[in-house]
Amino acid sequence: MPGLTTEREKMLEAMLFASGESVPVAKLAAALGCDIPLVRNLLAKMADTYSGENSGIQLREVDDCFRLCTNPEYYPAIQRLLKIKPRRALSQTLLETLAIIAFKQPVTKAVIENIRGVNCDHGVNRLVEFGLVEEKGRLDAPGRPILFGTSEEFLLFYGLRSVDELLELQV
Repeated sequence: MPGLTTEREKMLEAMLFASGESVPVAKLAAALGCDIPLVRNLLAKMADTYSGENSGIQLREVDDCFRLCTNPEYYPAIQRLLKIKPRRALSQTLLETLAIIAFKQPVTKAVIENIRGVNCDHGVNRLVEFGLVEEKGRLDAPGRPILFGTSEEFLLFYGLRSVDELLELQV
C-alpha cells in the first residue's frame, strides 16, 4: 500500500482533516509555504492514493477548494454509527425546482414560478433547508428579490467540481 509519502502530503492531509470543510487551494499553498502548482500536484497525488487504495475517504474539489469526504460506499456504516436517518429522495416537485435553480442560477422565485407555472415558496424553502440551495444575493430591481443558486453541498452531492460542469450536461 503506497500511502502518502512526503511530509508536505501528510501536512496537507492533516490540514484538510482538521478544517472539516472545503479549503481554497491558495490558502493551502500559503499555509504550506509553497506555490499553487506544487499544491495542486500534491493534491492530485493524494487523490490518486485514496482512490488507488479504495480508501474510506476521498479528496474532493469544488470551486477551486478541496476537502476530505467519506467514501459514499461506506455511508451505510456511517449511518449506523451516527444514527443518521436515511436521506429521503427528493419529490418530483423539488427535483424540478432544483433543476431550474441549477441551470438558471442565480434566479428569483418569480422566474422559477414563471417556468413551473405554480407557487414555488415551499419547494425553494425545502431545498434551502436541505442545504442544496442558498441565497446568492439580491436582484437590483423593485423589491430587491432574493437570488437563489446551488450550494457547495449540491456540488458535492452530485459529484460536480463546479457549476460550469452543469453546462456540459445540457444537450
